[in-house]
Amino acid sequence: PALSPQPESEVFEITDFTTASEWERFISKIEEVLNDWKLIGISSGKPLEKGIYTTGTWEEKSDEISFADFRFSITHHYLVQEASDKVRKEELGEDALPLPMQDLLCMNNDFPPRAHCLVRWYGLREFVVIAPAANNEAVVSESKCNLLLSSVSIALGNTGCQVPLFVQIHQKWRRMYLGECQGPGVRTDFEMVHLRKVPSQYTHLSGLLDIFKTKIGCPLTPLPPVSMAIRLTYVLQDWQQYFWPQQPPDIDALVGGEVGGLEFGKLPFGACEDPISELHLATTWPHLAEGIIVDNDVYSDLDPIQAPQWSVRVRKADNPQCLLGDFLTEFFKLCRRKESTDEILGRSAFEEEGKEVADITHALSKLTEPAPVPIHKLSVTNMVHSAKKKIRKHRGADESPLNNEVLNTILLFLFPDAADKLTDGFESRANTSVGTNPPPENEDYNLFSQFKSAPSDSLTYKLALCLCMINFYHGGVKGVAHLWQEFVLEMRYRWENNYLIPGLANGSPDLRCCLLHQKLQMLNCCIERKKARDEGKRGSMSDRSPVGASGDGAKGAEHSGENPEREKELGKSWESWSDSEEEFFECLSDTEDLKGNGQENGKKGAKEGSKEPVNLKPEGRLHPHGKLMLLHPGEPLYVPITQEPAPMTEDLLEEQSEVLAKLGTSAEGAHLRARMQSACLLSDMESFKAANPGCCLEDFVRWYSPRDYIEEEVVDEKGNVVIKGELSARMKIPSNMWVEAWETAKPVPARRQKRLFDDTREAEKVLHYLAVQKPADLARHLLPCIIHAAVLKVKDEEALEDISSVKKIIKQIISHSSKVLRFPNPEDKKLEEIIAQIMSVEAIIARARSLKAKFGVEKCENEEEKEDLQRFVNCLLEQPEVSVVGAGRGPAGSIIHKLFVNAQRVSAVPPLEEELRRSGSPEERRQGVQSDFPPPTGREVILRSSVPRPAPYSKALPQRMYSVLTREDFRLAGAFSSDTTFF
Repeated sequence: PALSPQPESEVFEITDFTTASEWERFISKIEEVLNDWKLIGISSGKPLEKGIYTTGTWEEKSDEISFADFRFSITHHYLVQEASDKVRKEELGEDALPLPMQDLLCMNNDFPPRAHCLVRWYGLREFVVIAPAANNEAVVSESKCNLLLSSVSIALGNTGCQVPLFVQIHQKWRRMYLGECQGPGVRTDFEMVHLRKVPSQYTHLSGLLDIFKTKIGCPLTPLPPVSMAIRLTYVLQDWQQYFWPQQPPDIDALVGGEVGGLEFGKLPFGACEDPISELHLATTWPHLAEGIIVDNDVYSDLDPIQAPQWSVRVRKADNPQCLLGDFLTEFFKLCRRKESTDEILGRSAFEEEGKEVADITHALSKLTEPAPVPIHKLSVTNMVHSAKKKIRKHRGADESPLNNEVLNTILLFLFPDAADKLTDGFESRANTSVGTNPPPENEDYNLFSQFKSAPSDSLTYKLALCLCMINFYHGGVKGVAHLWQEFVLEMRYRWENNYLIPGLANGSPDLRCCLLHQKLQMLNCCIERKKARDEGKRGSMSDRSPVGASGDGAKGAEHSGENPEREKELGKSWESWSDSEEEFFECLSDTEDLKGNGQENGKKGAKEGSKEPVNLKPEGRLHPHGKLMLLHPGEPLYVPITQEPAPMTEDLLEEQSEVLAKLGTSAEGAHLRARMQSACLLSDMESFKAANPGCCLEDFVRWYSPRDYIEEEVVDEKGNVVIKGELSARMKIPSNMWVEAWETAKPVPARRQKRLFDDTREAEKVLHYLAVQKPADLARHLLPCIIHAAVLKVKDEEALEDISSVKKIIKQIISHSSKVLRFPNPEDKKLEEIIAQIMSVEAIIARARSLKAKFGVEKCENEEEKEDLQRFVNCLLEQPEVSVVGAGRGPAGSIIHKLFVNAQRVSAVPPLEEELRRSGSPEERRQGVQSDFPPPTGREVILRSSVPRPAPYSKALPQRMYSVLTREDFRLAGAFSSDTTFF
């Protein structure tokens, strides 16, 4: 292979000697970032408004730079401000101070409640921080700190950037920063001291003033005035006079109804512990001139009651234990269990020496063999029923996860119609109506369609609540499995004995609800059909006359009783087939001759309406269809009694559409698909033929699909206008589905057709589906109902408190949930988010109640004061810090004062050693007498002045020092500016 040409770079190698050392590369990287972020040149902006640091938006952007192989993150923090109008030219003159230096003296934003620490310490609206990247160790050695600081200084000088630049040194937790800000001929150095042990001379104002003055080293003799802002913070931890009102509910008493805040069949609500742990009171003197007050190691003028400004914040307990949240979390944990009901309850539940089991399997094999077995006697369900008795025998009261009392209470709650069965047999139970009252038309009720849960008055919804409660209080997953088993047995019992299931809307399964609810509705449809059929049979046994015998008077009235062989047949309602289809076909054998006639008649009726066979009586008529006449015989057109289409649950619909899709596009597939889809059409055609002897397809179309029969006015030979009708184009396509179906249809009334809906099979399918559900599947089915119930509960509780922020979150929860729950098998993470949102709302409401109790909102007599307090409590929940109107003298202020006084009384008798340890502390010595307030937990002081440095003839520049003193921490943060023009 030919040699590849040498790359050119090797020949012309250019060594750039300009950025040589790592240090210089580091500086140029800093400059590059400052350039990218457009932080170069003069900083402009409006003077700061009061409180803007709290109400405004802070943003930050980050990048990464490295010094050799040591990585730093560089971050720009800034307050977002709308672009200021063109700043007046003269302001930007040579002498204009950089904005950050002006901010040092601005008093409008001292002690912001939420801000970056550098904002609190120096009052800056924007700054850049260089800190070791996340996983790098801290910069500790002095030489490295100085190297970083000088890099910053050079970068600022080279770029003319007026934004302060800080470097973070020492361990992260110490929050130690050094920094610098440069402007035309001026420079500010940001320095910091951080100590664990506080030198006693710095615990009061006079000591701090001394440091500040020495640090400035002012050359002028009467020193320019120093202005001071002071804040003392007091913490109230013991709210001892207020024990937390809510006790956890008493479980044993639950069965009796409403006890300990938990109503049966409702979700519990509220915190078990006080959700508010501390109250912090900040007393502030925003603007004091030096010399106005005395605060030294012997005496202090700073009395919190006299402070001109009070503000309060509350510290919330981290994740307080809340009942609703616990209920939801525990129920959600069920979703992850793997065991089946049998594994949990032990298989022995259904077995006894294997004898009965043999019987059951025997019964099943009998069902599949074509032996002449009288099926009704060997129903599998009889076996299960005896098994139910045995479960009771087997399990002692102690073994059973649910004791009988609890179980019976729950079953009565779920099936209120069963209450009567104890009194007078089962009759009344059979007669209870299924349809619940029409549902209330409000949005809360209709949430079920958004959440795909179930209506809040339905059996499914109640079942979800009961399972949730059992899971929490009565034996966890075992209790759930036990109740579910009882529930399934109850369903089977109802199916066998024709008792409708209460608490379900009538009609086909509602596809807006969860699948479990649809399955129960499906079972109800089956029970309804079976019941109608069995009643029809009973009727035909008791009374031979077909009119009385029919399950439905209207349908029976048209039956003719002339034909003695078919008397029995006619007696039944069309719904009253027996369970076995074989019987049905035998019944038809004696009407075979009719079939032939009917079919011919169907085809020939058009031509030879007059030669109608005598024995073809119209059957199964409902009522005449308006004034319509049959086209050929000219008799009234009757609407037939038809079979109702089979109800479907969503999984069946899905299955069916999959089957239809899989049939493919072959001719055979298409034919099969047409047959599957036209089962209902065929049935309706047969009913129509039976009701209207001598009809033709056009008649059927006029009733069934009027739009497919097109009528137009035409003039005949005699000049009369007549209406001529014909089938639509789609009906005329040769061998289309309708024509084919019409030709195969025989005149058979609905009650003698093959059933479209085989209720026996469908019911067994549903019962099997219910029996194989594991507790985890159950929890997944019912979780939407539980979330639905939790949302309603939270809404009810919020309505009592009226907290606007909670209203917003509830709206979010609803929209979030309806997105997540709409699809089958939502992700666990998304469900967890919803539960977390509900828990956060519960905690907020619990906090509101806690604060209301503590501030005595309900006890307040004066309406106006009550409203103020209520507003104050709501603000405490929503804002980081709330100022107290009227400071220590306003209504809220006096309550807070009382709270502190009471807490002080409780702790007024300190243990001996603490007395000794305290007596040395200057704070105690100065306070002398037992005060209303404890010693302050935090003392913050800001000192400011404008002083020429380093020489008397320099420009007067802003100087500022912030100090904070807490029990374990003392920090001084100083910003000292100097004139660099001649120095």
